[in-house]
Amino acid sequence: MDIKGKTALVTGASRGIGKAISIELARAGIKHLILLARDRQKLAEVATKIEIIGVKVTTLSLDLRQLSSMNIAIAQMWTVHKPIHLLINCAGVAHQSTFLDSQAHKFEEEISLNLLGMMNITRAMAKRMANQKEGTIVNVSSLMGKVAAPTMSTYSATKFAIIGFTQALRSELAEHNIEVIALLPTLTDTEMARNLKLFRWVMPMTAEKVAQTLVSGLYKNRSEILVGWQSYLAVWCQRIFPRLFQKIMLLSAPT
Repeated sequence: MDIKGKTALVTGASRGIGKAISIELARAGIKHLILLARDRQKLAEVATKIEIIGVKVTTLSLDLRQLSSMNIAIAQMWTVHKPIHLLINCAGVAHQSTFLDSQAHKFEEEISLNLLGMMNITRAMAKRMANQKEGTIVNVSSLMGKVAAPTMSTYSATKFAIIGFTQALRSELAEHNIEVIALLPTLTDTEMARNLKLFRWVMPMTAEKVAQTLVSGLYKNRSEILVGWQSYLAVWCQRIFPRLFQKIMLLSAPT
């Protein structure tokens, strides 16, 4: 996909990977960015940084879990700013604990935002992309969508689900000239990750590196974009030595 002159909507754009992707898209020549997140003030701060680059920015303060509000907002946004060529689903949350010690409201939040919220906005956008016979959808999963991690069971479950959803959607939407891509970063140094206990031997990468890898992958038309050598090593080890890799994961998991 050539992003120059295009319009993109990025969810979770107020911080972390979503913020970094938004800035990188601006630097790479995107024409118009629609930034979506719950925090209005942080969205405004990101918008200011992007406007300095010379890119048009529209902000949308919205909770993806509120289905009716989201549908109305997307309908209005599409009417005013169509065509929208690129949707990047970054919004998400992570809570860490063993599953037996987990709290129901926390894993329900992960499922409702990471998975259901992403599906809701994807459906609203994909229907409109299908009508215009053009579009690209990027779903941000994680290395934990390939390799399940102890103490991150629900988060891993949502990220595995995103991979399956992306693969199915890729086949369904191909006839409408819509590409569907999965982005799989390893542990990334973001505000969210700083609240987690780190796994041993895992070196966090920067959100900027994730963003650069995504933009490069868009130009190369990749269906799945793994980020960082640690991701490739982990996926390879799990496939070739699954029992050994499981032991390594247990040893590396925080206590």
